[in-house]
Amino acid sequence: MLVVLVLALGFHLQLRDLAASIVGVLPRSVAWLELPAMVVIYLAALGGLEQIVSLPLALYRGFILEHRYELSTQSLARWFADYLKAGLLGFGLGAIGVGALYGVMARWPDWWWAIGAAGLSVMLIVLVHLGPILILPLFFELKPLARPELRDRLVRLAGRAGARIVGVFEWTLADRTKKANAALTGLGQTRRILVSDTLLADYSDDEIEVVLAHELAHHVHHDLWKGIALETAVAFLGFLAADRLIRSVGPVLGIRGLSDLAGLPLLLVTAGALSLAALPPLNAVSRANERAADRFAVALTQKPDAFVSAMRRLGAQNLAEEHPSPLVQWIFYSHPPVKERIAAVEDK
Repeated sequence: MLVVLVLALGFHLQLRDLAASIVGVLPRSVAWLELPAMVVIYLAALGGLEQIVSLPLALYRGFILEHRYELSTQSLARWFADYLKAGLLGFGLGAIGVGALYGVMARWPDWWWAIGAAGLSVMLIVLVHLGPILILPLFFELKPLARPELRDRLVRLAGRAGARIVGVFEWTLADRTKKANAALTGLGQTRRILVSDTLLADYSDDEIEVVLAHELAHHVHHDLWKGIALETAVAFLGFLAADRLIRSVGPVLGIRGLSDLAGLPLLLVTAGALSLAALPPLNAVSRANERAADRFAVALTQKPDAFVSAMRRLGAQNLAEEHPSPLVQWIFYSHPPVKERIAAVEDK
């Protein structure tokens, strides 16, 4: 993505002028469409460049490596279909977000960075709420869990944790991967438990229960809201830095004010650089949350042996690295290494 943004900075004026020339054919009666149309055209050009540059690496990481280590069960055609759907979804959400942001820039140029960060927070909440019913079904089959005893057991577990759910669903992963997973997704009327078919096939009910208890802990500890707050804070600082940078160097680069779409690559580079710098502390917070969720899961279920066996099996099944370097952990790991998580339970 960074390579794409650097390339885009070199062509930012051409991209803007291309969008403007296409939009210029619109009749004045629909002048209100000018900004949305320019955003769509600009992002289509930027997104097309991103797809060309990133496709080889995405194919290598998401398909070739996964098959080399016998983790993937996905055909190349299905992988491309998912890649295309993800790209189109990202383009649609990006067009909405960027269009709204530049509308705010034009209307409130002195405070767009604060309003934009608040808007991002709202957008994240909406996506979390609608994800289980609108986004996940685009990629996976979700169906009510057909194991009544396990379903009732997980519902009771959620009740003990104080989480109100609307159902327990089987999450079809086996046609894509051999990895196993479980999740608590959604908000309010869309919150539901998801258990992958790969987890259902190979794990005991005790192991599934303790894995789900870990996910419920994030609800109990309000980790979702903490994460959104942190993301909003990073966006706030990133947009503020972009505001100052565009105002200072924008004229040198031919950018005609804050609301000029030619400044988008500079905005993304600035916000992206700040997000990258924030990655280690954000991951440190995430690892602390995961350790707390592990402790909660064992305390709620009173099944430490099931937790240990589940972690061992998940680590082996998902090919988790056993001995990552401390530096790699500090920068990239959002979860503690599996061995550390097991040791924390066994040492009690």
